[in-house]
Amino acid sequence: MFNRVLLPTDGSDAVTPAVETAIDIAETYGAKLHVLFIVDPPSSVSSTSDGFTGLDNLLDGLEEEGQHATGKVADKAKDSDIETETAVRRGNPHDDILTYATENEIALIVMGTHGRTGVKRALLGSVTEDVVRHSEIPVLTVHREPEE
Repeated sequence: MFNRVLLPTDGSDAVTPAVETAIDIAETYGAKLHVLFIVDPPSSVSSTSDGFTGLDNLLDGLEEEGQHATGKVADKAKDSDIETETAVRRGNPHDDILTYATENEIALIVMGTHGRTGVKRALLGSVTEDVVRHSEIPVLTVHREPEE
């Protein structure tokens, strides 16, 4: 049934319940787990003389963060003998999640309802909402653990 599971992640602790759920589903169904991190480039760039260099450094840093985040999930999944594939992409998060899912014939997307705190949390919540609204494949949303 679920032979390929996609877990989009931002690497925050808030998505830990989604990570655990995706690993559990992949283990139960003998599925391959795809772990995806999307680097969302800013829509505007400062007009300073080194603006593009600064942007490149920022994006490179975010890609490195994505490699770390996806690798951490893959390592955890491998402890349960789950085959994994990781990817870090630049683009629009909800569009790229759906594109990745289509390209890789994903059977189920598992997402946290919220990611990072503050403004990022609100943005990531909207990414999950957009994926749920536009996906033609099942999306399982997993609530973060309540804050104490």
